[in-house]
Amino acid sequence: MREASALGILYSAAAARALGISSSDLECLDVIAAQQPVTAGALAAATGLTTGAITGVVDRLETAGFVRRVRPEADRRKVLISTTDAFLAEVVPLFEPMRRLQSAVVERHGAEQLQTVANFMTLSLQAAREAIVEISQRPGKERPRDRSRR
Repeated sequence: MREASALGILYSAAAARALGISSSDLECLDVIAAQQPVTAGALAAATGLTTGAITGVVDRLETAGFVRRVRPEADRRKVLISTTDAFLAEVVPLFEPMRRLQSAVVERHGAEQLQTVANFMTLSLQAAREAIVEISQRPGKERPRDRSRR
């Protein structure tokens, strides 16, 4: 599981470099794509970032052309964030090699084996979500200051 997590992080980092954005911004873009349209508040809650940090993320992703902000006619105070055609053209294809190679692995297994793996993954993901909540409730330490910036 640790190696799978590390490889996912490394793949995302390579994709982010190819797109000229940070890994954190790519992770936020993934949340936007999965939950769109999404508010900044919902994006902050999903990522654990502050709303101020999310504003910067969305600004950068909008500048890169991957997301847009839209004010719904029903409530002009609200701002919804969703992906753009550039997201589909530039971001989605970067994950095609992973999809293709993983599909080849899936094809080598029967339905019963895949159901067992799916059950395991569902339970593992729920355990990970619970662990995130648990560790997030612990008091954090103050980060050491970088003396080179003085």
